[in-house]
Amino acid sequence: MLVAFIPDWLREKKKKKKKMIQWVLEENDQLICCIVEYQNKGQANECTQYQHVLHRNFIYLATITDASPTIASKSNGIIFQLAVVRSH
Repeated sequence: MLVAFIPDWLREKKKKKKKMIQWVLEENDQLICCIVEYQNKGQANECTQYQHVLHRNFIYLATITDASPTIASKSNGIIFQLAVVRSH
């Protein structure tokens, strides 16, 4: 479908969704850094609240990915790459 035939309200909705996804990804990055920092200090109990928020964000992103087959097929490689980068 050409962009010219997509109604304005639908384009705006898609832009808002992209912004929200980007915001969640950035928050996840901060959460992971905080969790790692607490764990490195030996304060694993203090990072539990961050782990809960991170889990909620992962569920949200997975739900969006499952709802869109084009995102799901493109994101599989990205998720694997992120896991590899984070593990090193």
